Amino acid sequence: MFSSSKGARIQDTTKRVRVNKQIRISPIRVIAADGAQLGIMDVETALAAAIEQGLDLVEVAPMARPPVARIMDYGKFKFEQAKMARQAKKKQHVIHLKEVKYRPGIEEHDFMTKTRHAREFLLEGNKVKVTLMFRGRQIAHPELGRQVVNRVAEDLADVAKIESDPKFEGKFMTMILAPK
Repeated sequence: MFSSSKGARIQDTTKRVRVNKQIRISPIRVIAADGAQLGIMDVETALAAAIEQGLDLVEVAPMARPPVARIMDYGKFKFEQAKMARQAKKKQHVIHLKEVKYRPGIEEHDFMTKTRHAREFLLEGNKVKVTLMFRGRQIAHPELGRQVVNRVAEDLADVAKIESDPKFEGKFMTMILAPK
């Protein structure tokens, strides 16, 4: 935990790993660099064995009883963990929610342009929120808005499925489409 000068506490989300002299609980179970069990010994003996091999003593399971420490190259261990984290981040795919806004009295060309944009978003793997905005007296005719929203759903039926049906929320009618 870190604290700033204003007294607010900021939590560090990185996992703390104790290395060499930071390990205080004795005795510990020690694993050699090749993976062989060296048994339960006190910290000083394990640390001496690690230094003798030119490696570090790293606590890998602090909650176990007794705690488990491994003799390894800590710099290489940190590098491998960072490399695995980068690989995992590279493979994940974030789905964004894109919004396309329509009006009840939309002209044909504008409708086609906005629908084409929605199609592109869906083909990229993003969800699309179709929002129909009512202004002034247009709100007295929600059936006109529902026709526009249903037409969007029909035009995009080949690349999208309806995730949430059209809902009326104040002056807006919204529907969410997800890629198939």
